[in-house]
Amino acid sequence: MAVQIVMPRLGDFMTEGVVARWLKAKGDQVAQGDTLAEIESEKLNYELEASSAGVFHPVADEGATVEVDCVIGYLLAEGESPPEPVAPAAPAAAPVAAQRRRPAARVARGSGDVVPSTPGARRLAARLGVDLSQVAATGPRGRVVDADVRAYHERQQRAQGPAIPPGLPEPSRVEPLSGMRRSIAQNMRNSLSNTAQLSYFLDVDVTEAQRLRREAARESGVTITMASALIKACALALARVPALNSVLVDGNVMYFDEVNMGVAVALDDGLIVPVLRGVQDLSVAEIAAGVRDLSERARSGRLGAADISGGTFTISVLGVVDGFTPILNPPQNALLGVGRSAQKPVVRGGEVVVREMMTLSLTGDHQVIDGAIAAAFFRRLQQLVERPVGLFR
Repeated sequence: MAVQIVMPRLGDFMTEGVVARWLKAKGDQVAQGDTLAEIESEKLNYELEASSAGVFHPVADEGATVEVDCVIGYLLAEGESPPEPVAPAAPAAAPVAAQRRRPAARVARGSGDVVPSTPGARRLAARLGVDLSQVAATGPRGRVVDADVRAYHERQQRAQGPAIPPGLPEPSRVEPLSGMRRSIAQNMRNSLSNTAQLSYFLDVDVTEAQRLRREAARESGVTITMASALIKACALALARVPALNSVLVDGNVMYFDEVNMGVAVALDDGLIVPVLRGVQDLSVAEIAAGVRDLSERARSGRLGAADISGGTFTISVLGVVDGFTPILNPPQNALLGVGRSAQKPVVRGGEVVVREMMTLSLTGDHQVIDGAIAAAFFRRLQQLVERPVGLFR
């Protein structure tokens, strides 16, 4: 029986991927675990492996953009024919106004010949209102593929340019959101639309924690940042207030004992959140080494799908500002933002003294986490950070 090869979901927010390159030819005998293709998403490059043995039969072209979980090929038994493609159901008639706004894509050239194109390219052209007869083909055997349609549409959009709002000067440059930045924009809109986000702020004294952090770094030979100490403190605080170590899926709240910490990493063109797993069982030095490894692989494009999925709580460090309001990383219900550490005057025992202070900001989904729960987490976190001996044991 034919085994489907599908576009993998490389992360919670991925909706489509690109078949960058097939590494097997049609008809090749494939063993389980063989690398079949290189897949690209907005955030990752991924080598897709065969789930079983069989004869390789691709159905998506190189360069094709395919929605997640859609079939891109098959692994067949010897002598087996690939399944017949299922014709898509006829779409419901669009409202007249919509038809006027977006003309249907034509699939014939002026001579009446059908434009050679992939099914995905035809669907994308119909969705974007692109005339396939105007698109230069780069696919195998002169066929138009998804990437051709998308490139043509983006060129047309740039050529037309957006309408400039009244009163604004002529822009020096116009760039559409694309790639990772477009994915981030969509994810943030979805996050704010589908959750009831509320943020809380707390100033904590990190003077002693910074001292112990530096001592631990000297003793272990590992570079330890304050973020690593805060990750450990969060893991311990979440054990006391487990409501924040949870996700909301289809109206159900799932709570976890294991803390899989998402760690926001800034890239040149956006942000990615790889996951450090089981931090409740790691020392601060081990956390520091794990964060450094994830950050290096994120910046060099070497993260795998498992590295950016499965987070239960996230920490985001923005060390050049005092504080900020972080946006949730659904389906997680809580996220901690970390501002810069700076010396400030504070009152201790009725006297003004200079201490090293840091502003923490906690964003929670009020559907699950109310103010009392957030306050309980912050109290425990403050105790751990301001009396930090237990973090470095």
